Amino acid sequence: MTESVGNLAADLGRRFGHGKAAAWDPIGLQFGDPDAGVDAVAVCHEVTPQVAGQLIAAGVDLVVSYHPLLFRPVTSLVAGSSPAGLAHRLIAGGVAMVVVHTAFDVMPGGAADQLAGAVGLEQASGFGPSWGAKTSKVITFVPVEHADGVADAMTLAGAGEIGAYTACSYRSEGIGTFRPSTEARPYSGQRQVLNREAEVRIEMVCPDVRVARVVAAMVAAHPYEEPAFDVVETRSNAGFIGRQGRLPDPLPVAALADRIAAELGGVIRVAGDGDVSRIAVIPGSGGSFLLECDADVVVTGDVNHHQARAALAAGMAVIDPGHAATERPGVRALYAAVAEMMDSTIDLTNLDPDPWTERNETEQ
Repeated sequence: MTESVGNLAADLGRRFGHGKAAAWDPIGLQFGDPDAGVDAVAVCHEVTPQVAGQLIAAGVDLVVSYHPLLFRPVTSLVAGSSPAGLAHRLIAGGVAMVVVHTAFDVMPGGAADQLAGAVGLEQASGFGPSWGAKTSKVITFVPVEHADGVADAMTLAGAGEIGAYTACSYRSEGIGTFRPSTEARPYSGQRQVLNREAEVRIEMVCPDVRVARVVAAMVAAHPYEEPAFDVVETRSNAGFIGRQGRLPDPLPVAALADRIAAELGGVIRVAGDGDVSRIAVIPGSGGSFLLECDADVVVTGDVNHHQARAALAAGMAVIDPGHAATERPGVRALYAAVAEMMDSTIDLTNLDPDPWTERNETEQ
């Protein structure tokens, strides 16, 4: 039986941890009919005019792209070479699109880990939290015998999801006090008397878009006439966009840059010198994370003048092979992961989106 676009998009979201994507990132199903069938799947780094042409020529039903195509909101889809124009072309050709981007960056084995491996890091650990969609923590206080029932209701409404785990809650026992009025109908205790009851405090995180539904489910399942609860805005459970570790042996910055050029390609820019052993890497545009790591040198793309100066002032060197080059090891791993999930996956990751052209000294 042919799988649907919607089911495959959901499978890809679970496989690549879309819940860990940065809040600003338009990941997931960007366009396409969720009910349409999928026979042919392709993987690309980014949709360019050349990629779009090959997708349509090959009769692809679904493309899994590392980069988003529609990165910012658009008000029209008119044929042309702009992102909106390319989206129009793919939609007209029956091609749906799923984006993984920062979700794949931060996941174990994703773009950050692949870049760390390409550079030769050992004992790599994460840094630079990439904060996801707004979340809140819903907290309530329940009689011990009703704790499971209330937590189950909150789970079914969408609370308690952390990465690949569901039904996540924290529970602590304590004593709740209350004095019911003469009009109250307490679940337990006496009216006009200060009552002390053994209760369980339940805490569960949920996306802000589900808070109203979770609170309604919690109140409906709660035995109390007037349940006590709090909704607290949080920043929680972020993935890490960078990796930091060590080289087996110290290297001069210039020698490390030569190694990276041979491994990744790209137009290499270098700021700083000296021997280095502690290395940090960030795939894509990592300039804003330079000062969040503990390293002698940072390898990332799109570093601007002021970011490089700030790094040098902090005692760090910078090696910038370009945006696309730092993502290439990850994109190769993305194709391999999708190919494991789906038969006959078409590889378009060799159609590199890097707009820059390398030139040697004899050409200048």
